[in-house]
Amino acid sequence: MKDVGMKPETLRSATATASFYAPGHCLQRIADRDTEKGDPQASARIAGILAAKRTDELLPLCHPLPIHAAEVHFTIAPDRVVIEAEVHTIGPTGVEMEALTAASMAALTLYDMLKPYAEPEELAIGETRLLDKTGGKSHFKRTLKQPLSATVLMVSDPVADGHKPDTAARQVVDGLEKAGFTPLDYHILPDSPSRVREAMQTALAAGTQLIITVGGTGIGPKDRVIETVEPMLTTPMPGLMEAARAFGQRRTPYAVLSRGVAGFADNSLVLTFPGSRSGAQETLAALLPSIVHVLEIHERFATHSG
Repeated sequence: MKDVGMKPETLRSATATASFYAPGHCLQRIADRDTEKGDPQASARIAGILAAKRTDELLPLCHPLPIHAAEVHFTIAPDRVVIEAEVHTIGPTGVEMEALTAASMAALTLYDMLKPYAEPEELAIGETRLLDKTGGKSHFKRTLKQPLSATVLMVSDPVADGHKPDTAARQVVDGLEKAGFTPLDYHILPDSPSRVREAMQTALAAGTQLIITVGGTGIGPKDRVIETVEPMLTTPMPGLMEAARAFGQRRTPYAVLSRGVAGFADNSLVLTFPGSRSGAQETLAALLPSIVHVLEIHERFATHSG
């Protein structure tokens, strides 16, 4: 199965359709809700909803998801019944397969309930396809439409001294490059407020659109990044780091120990990431759609005002 542990949970929905073909007298029975096994529409509806809820048991590589809503609708046409299944969840992956499974199972149920009234060649299931889906990467973009500049500052004495490799900021750099940030500057700094402040001021003076510090957000005596960066913020955005901590806490209870802050310093978005590899990786995973969105909005406003 694909690992979705680092994907943020979002509201997701999918709608799928399937067609059940039958002769006119069978379609009339469906319309009248009259077969020897009972109401075909009601039975097919329940079968479709149950199938959506148990898709992970039917398809071996599907993830189990909490189904928050599922519904199946029927439209009777002259030569067929059009089945439409809609499924909603809040999760790390989409519900396309749940919707397709629901539509397919509803069609199979109609076939089972109408087969006593028709010859085998008169019944058929076809045109099963996805109509639409929302949520996830198709709705919340993780890549830029146009390149924007970024600076990543790794703040750590052991890394600066060469005693420890930088695995945290490198994760952030790789993630930003994949998202389309360029040019992208990367610097390693000691745990020195003056050095951090100087590097921040240089990036701000250059008009860098995104500045991320990595490290120095904990409670150690040298963790002074927050005290250095926070006074420079002209428009605080506390919701960003609140979201990152909430995302991280579902993976480790220690995520709440990060004192990270975020906001705009003049025209640059500034974020302070924790210094561990997992902490930096989780923070970027949680915030990347928001980073892309807020920067593109900010650039659009800047363009229009200019």
